[in-house]
Amino acid sequence: MIALKSCVCSAPGHHCFPLSVLPWQVLRARFWGAMTEVKREVFGQMPQEEGGGMVEKFILKSDSVKVEILSLGCIIAALEMKGRDGECSDVVLGFDTLEGYTRKHPFFGAIVGRVANRIAKGRFAVDGKEYQLFLNNGPNSLHGGARGFDKVLWSPQVLPNGVCFFRLSPDGEEGYPGDLKVWVTYTLSGRELAINYRAQTSKTTPINLTNHAYFNLAGQGSRDIYDHEISIEADSYLPVDNTKIPTDRIRSHRSVLFIRWRLMFLKICRAEPVQSCSRAGREVAAVQGTGFDLRQPVKLGKHLQKFHLDGFDHNFCLPQVQARRLAARARHPPTGRAMEVHTTQPGIQFYTGNNLDGSLKGKGAITYPKHSAFCLETQNWPDAINKPHFPNALLRPGEEYNHSTWLVFNTA
Repeated sequence: MIALKSCVCSAPGHHCFPLSVLPWQVLRARFWGAMTEVKREVFGQMPQEEGGGMVEKFILKSDSVKVEILSLGCIIAALEMKGRDGECSDVVLGFDTLEGYTRKHPFFGAIVGRVANRIAKGRFAVDGKEYQLFLNNGPNSLHGGARGFDKVLWSPQVLPNGVCFFRLSPDGEEGYPGDLKVWVTYTLSGRELAINYRAQTSKTTPINLTNHAYFNLAGQGSRDIYDHEISIEADSYLPVDNTKIPTDRIRSHRSVLFIRWRLMFLKICRAEPVQSCSRAGREVAAVQGTGFDLRQPVKLGKHLQKFHLDGFDHNFCLPQVQARRLAARARHPPTGRAMEVHTTQPGIQFYTGNNLDGSLKGKGAITYPKHSAFCLETQNWPDAINKPHFPNALLRPGEEYNHSTWLVFNTA
């Protein structure tokens, strides 16, 4: 019998196992009627020039889904699910060995932060003090900078049905203010993988956390995602300039006016200045009548052709409520594999792997060409720290950042 002990990484009612648990120990627990198996094993050793340290792999397995997660960057390295024929396939892009993840890659499966997405010109101000970040995406800062959360080792704690990762991002790391304590918890129950993000800070800081898994429901290594059906539960999106920063184009529509009203209402409730709220509609555009209207399922390849789109890399604006709600669905009719994305976050970045170019060799030495995967990244709106009329991007001392995303995998 292994004694349980409480741990700061656990959500209310959850407990963690001590770190002394043997690395090969298999743990089982019954949650919500589903059996989850958790295994822990060594995945590799970090190069000395990157600090060394052992990288572990955690395998979560239910009767429907198997997920492999690394302590490096909290990376989802593999996710196997069944198709209509009962056969399992790995549906996320990645690498077979640690070496692939220590080289430059497009954030395969990783947790990105301290701020996911882009900050214009890598600049922001907090309480009158200006900060300059490293520019790693043209003129902008992307996904936390040169060495973001995806490139560091996290401290793991095993849960009965998952794993919790913790790290302290020190004051000044990548230019961000404050010591930031961060917990990322993965739990698997049947067909549902839940990801919870929590953080606390010693100084006011921007924060925006997400997972950057690349999916192909036909199976990783399949040539493209054109035969996938996609739907997103959003009436509006953010047009962007050629550096992917939201623009000031004005689009009039009732849904845009509603978002402006809703943001103003929330600011009144928080006793915040409302003079900037009238600008909300300048960046927010209605999806109706455009190629961004994905409220009903569309076959991706035909949709891109119809609207002459090179792909998607856009934030879709979700209802501004701090509660779980459906954000998106993806389905691959030939295999019957489907997934739903639920979240508490205000936005979801839909990305169709536009920058994949076949230069990377992934699992099984397979190359990943353009449009061979998609991402559905639940998060705050891009550059929100520089747009006070966007959803709040700041975490202050004494507050807690707490968001969750649920990935539900099915066959149809």
